[in-house]
Amino acid sequence: MKRKTEIVTLRMTPQTKQKIQELAAEVHMTVTDYLCICGLGKEIIQVDGLDQILSELKSQGRNLNQLTTLANMGKLKILRGDDLINRYTRLYEQVSRITAEVK
Repeated sequence: MKRKTEIVTLRMTPQTKQKIQELAAEVHMTVTDYLCICGLGKEIIQVDGLDQILSELKSQGRNLNQLTTLANMGKLKILRGDDLINRYTRLYEQVSRITAEVK
């Protein structure tokens, strides 16, 4: 990541400043990042629901790591992966829906 070393100063009304701060907060960005992205003509896409999907992916990752550790220790002989497969399938479907909406 490149270090930010340049400064741009601009004047605006308090109302404009407040509105820009609100817009940046809505997309969970700093004012600097928000203005840079908008100024470069890039589109900001906010997708609701990613927090739940990320949380589920992390949870599944932890489960998989624990199962792998147990299997490597010889403490796990038989694994019924139906539940894991079903949960990964649901996650995949959610990510696919979100991707289709963004495109």
